[in-house]
Amino acid sequence: MEYLDIRTADGKKTGQIKAREKVHEDGDLHGTSHVWIARKNEQGQRELLLQKRSMDKDAYPGCYDISSAGHLPAGQEYLPSALRELFEELGIRAREEDLIFLGIHEGYSEEIFYGKPFRNHEISHVYLYDRPVDITKLHLQESEVESVKWMPLSRCYEESARKNPKYCLFPDELDMIREYYQNSPDKG
Repeated sequence: MEYLDIRTADGKKTGQIKAREKVHEDGDLHGTSHVWIARKNEQGQRELLLQKRSMDKDAYPGCYDISSAGHLPAGQEYLPSALRELFEELGIRAREEDLIFLGIHEGYSEEIFYGKPFRNHEISHVYLYDRPVDITKLHLQESEVESVKWMPLSRCYEESARKNPKYCLFPDELDMIREYYQNSPDKG
């Protein structure tokens, strides 16, 4: 059984620890790390790597999601969790200095999965990884990730705005990515 630290709105631990299933049943605020992998394609268009969640996931099965994301197990902090998830889910061995911190995001979603309510209230540290990635050489964690694909950032916005159920993306995280590139002329 996986246990999570209950967190405050600024991401700090409250001292309370609960089972992951109970956290999602009650809608408690908990920590996650989100890593977006980005590149420029041959046409100069900014693209994001999306992972298709495994059909065995307890929430949003088969949905296109953030490049790499995961809960912070009790006692763990954001950056080590981001690095661990990148390696576990995609086989990418990144270093701390490879991740660009974009900010903190609070997200909430409520759905029914497998006949049970699922209340996801998370406080996330959002990172960007824009080093070269060859998706044919990734090692996908089958229990978590069914497949991956590159998608233009503009299309991610479109699918999110349409509330397409095949995509479980937070539009404000896409804003964080866009703002980073707009404010970094050498990266744009």
